[in-house]
Amino acid sequence: MSRYDPATLEPKWQKAWDEAGTFLAQRSGDKPKYYVLEMFPYPSGRIHIGHVRNYTMGDVIARYKISTGHNVLHPMGWDAFGMPAENAAMDNGGHPADWTYQNIDTMRGQMKPLGLSIDWSREFATCDPEYYGQQQALFIDFLKAGLIDRKNATVNWDPVDMTVLANEQVIDGKGWRSGAEVERRELTQWFFKISDFSEELLEALDGLDDWPAKVKLMQANWIGRSRGLEFAFGLTEPTQGHDRIEVYTTRPDTLLGASFIGISPDHPIAKELEAHDPKVAAFCAEARRGGTTEEALEKAEKLGFDTGLTCRHPFDTSWELPVYIANFILMDYGTGAIFGCPAHDQRDLDFARKYGLPVTSTFVPLAGDHTLPEDGGEAFVPPKSDKVRWTLPFNWDEDATGEAAIDAAIAFCESKGVGHGVTKFRLRDWGLSRQRYWGCPIPVVHCETCGVVPEKKENLPVELPRDVDLSIPGNPLDRHPTWRDCACPSCGAPAKRETDTMDTFVDSSWYFARFTAPHAATPTDMAEAEYWMNVDQYIGGIEHAILHLLYSRFFARAMHITGHLPEKSKEPFNALFTQGMVTHAIYQTRDENGRPVYHFPEDVELRDGKAVLSDGTEVEIIPSAKMSKSKKNVVDPVAIISQYGADTARWFVLSDSPPERDVEWTASGAEAANKHLSRVWRLASEIAGDTTPAGAEDEALLREMHKTIQDVTNGVESFGFNAAIAKLYAFTNTLAKSGAGAEARKTAAKTLAQLMSPMTPHLSEEIWAMLGGAGLIANAPWPVADEAMLVEDTVTLPIQINGKRRSEITVAKDLAKEEVEKIALADDAVQKALNGGAPKKVIVVPGRIVNVVV
Repeated sequence: MSRYDPATLEPKWQKAWDEAGTFLAQRSGDKPKYYVLEMFPYPSGRIHIGHVRNYTMGDVIARYKISTGHNVLHPMGWDAFGMPAENAAMDNGGHPADWTYQNIDTMRGQMKPLGLSIDWSREFATCDPEYYGQQQALFIDFLKAGLIDRKNATVNWDPVDMTVLANEQVIDGKGWRSGAEVERRELTQWFFKISDFSEELLEALDGLDDWPAKVKLMQANWIGRSRGLEFAFGLTEPTQGHDRIEVYTTRPDTLLGASFIGISPDHPIAKELEAHDPKVAAFCAEARRGGTTEEALEKAEKLGFDTGLTCRHPFDTSWELPVYIANFILMDYGTGAIFGCPAHDQRDLDFARKYGLPVTSTFVPLAGDHTLPEDGGEAFVPPKSDKVRWTLPFNWDEDATGEAAIDAAIAFCESKGVGHGVTKFRLRDWGLSRQRYWGCPIPVVHCETCGVVPEKKENLPVELPRDVDLSIPGNPLDRHPTWRDCACPSCGAPAKRETDTMDTFVDSSWYFARFTAPHAATPTDMAEAEYWMNVDQYIGGIEHAILHLLYSRFFARAMHITGHLPEKSKEPFNALFTQGMVTHAIYQTRDENGRPVYHFPEDVELRDGKAVLSDGTEVEIIPSAKMSKSKKNVVDPVAIISQYGADTARWFVLSDSPPERDVEWTASGAEAANKHLSRVWRLASEIAGDTTPAGAEDEALLREMHKTIQDVTNGVESFGFNAAIAKLYAFTNTLAKSGAGAEARKTAAKTLAQLMSPMTPHLSEEIWAMLGGAGLIANAPWPVADEAMLVEDTVTLPIQINGKRRSEITVAKDLAKEEVEKIALADDAVQKALNGGAPKKVIVVPGRIVNVVV
């Protein structure tokens, strides 16, 4: 080609890779394996440049590992169940499956032109019956192993969509889609018993050396181990069913500041009272309509209902505390009851002031300049590591820390028979039941004779029926008698299928294992799992740092227990990298009501330094915002590939910022990247026809080449892709300016192509072929730096004349001081300063500097 034409060369090399089966992964005893995986995408319709960055990072690692002699597994699939598909079907007609598979076809069509080193033969979608049938088999095995429970639980219930909502789907007390007031209901639900693994999941974080510290901290906080006191307040007058209220507290050191007892609207005592008192029932019903997230509870007005009951304080039976039903206490946290200590908890203080309850401090700051809560100040909540002054009967050390006081309080309470110290975890069992259609059916049936019976494995998959009506709110599986009604797998009597489907987090909690044998007749093939697991490098967004990773870690343990993964895979991801986002400016105008109207970047142009639409309307610019389809600030990679080629898109998203940070996509940045690749192309074309004989500059060029090999290798291995690319820019400049002979320049250009090949695989293949490289560059061994060529034989010394730097000289590292002095004095700048005279003094600091005093 006479010019760099990615539209021609990129399809050419993609075809060559496909025909050669370059990226097909098969077990091999000859090479070490390497499994690189990016978190698979949801098929929402189209990919954007943010996806390109994520998958290009994984591709760089995969291609690098292939060239360093590894047998690489780099698969792709689709996280395809979930509400968006069902909502699209409800809004637009059609079927969720059609919407999903059409989107998969579109997104696959966008991804393939990127030239990713993916083994597409392993592709699957989680909505494929072949996949979710094996997920059902896992469920049955987990159930048999005691890893699944079915129990009553208080849930968020949307009365319009008629489904359970996760806490995150309740917004200001309303369903995120329907806008209906959410109710808290007690329903029978399926749960994975992840809480049984709390200690193990927490302790194992210490062994994840190649995970980001912030991710491990987020997981540790979510698991939430705490040491506290479990005890009871005795009711002064027992109810029909209760004589005490059980409480767990992590701050027993504040017991002398107790002001009231608070119980959840779903506490057994509250339920007992509401059955006989309409006022209690009305309050509890209103409280259950509130949000259940910690943020929602924090923001909500603190409301309580005085039950008229009182409890005795465990330290003084004459001290009675009123019992309130409070809207900010949840039944599934702790025991569903608290003792309120207003002086040392802001939420309790707000409540106490609202209802005129006493406020008593049990400790004060050592500094003494803090206004006490009982004197109108805010609640004083000292960190457990702080030193504070105590007013407690069980600790007289005024310099003790909060942690020491808590231990002393527990010991004191235990010595008095007031409860006992326990370790608890914040982590709750994982509720997996969803009252939706577009999800994996839970493979059990309900039989009047046999109870809950798992389906026989030979009957899997339990497929979703195609003929459903999504125009009516609620789960259509409940209304589908030919699917719902079945025979009991145990006794053969008429029975009904479970109509709840699984939380879509289940689908993504084991896909990494399925990729090792995606067409196996069992969830995994142990021989393949033994070979390919663990995932050596996992890549994805920080937004998945808690639930997805935590659930996957649990699933790996459960799969090991049930014989589907080896012992080594209890922690499935050896290394984790969380990439930053690709951002783009938002372009908006305003409608007649002042509401923003968003515009795609391609609809905006610059005129006279202003951003305008085609009709001249000026556009407001919001810089560096996360790409969002709703804000229309997305960049379609197909358009970029059409204009500049895939390699330009890949090069730019890797070069502009460290990969863990955000990068802003700009048209000027993409154009600059394209210009550089065009320059590399022209340089390689020139060198291919060069016949210059070997010369004096050959060694200097080759030395610089080996330095670049070392720097780029280090950059790729440490995820410093932008640093590696900076070295490649510098070496391109060196190569362009070098006066070395043809052979040295050709060697350097071929090495440049190899070092660029993980980032720009198509251009690199073309240059490799142009310069006579053997076979595909994708299979060529990675260049190795020659240690001898990294040793510098010369050193550059600055020359200072009367204290100011005026010149520099390059000399042999071991040159004698006298010889260095001669060369320095012969320098033009020194000669000009001397003006024919002799220097007053010359000081040579070997390897550092030459000082000349004139």
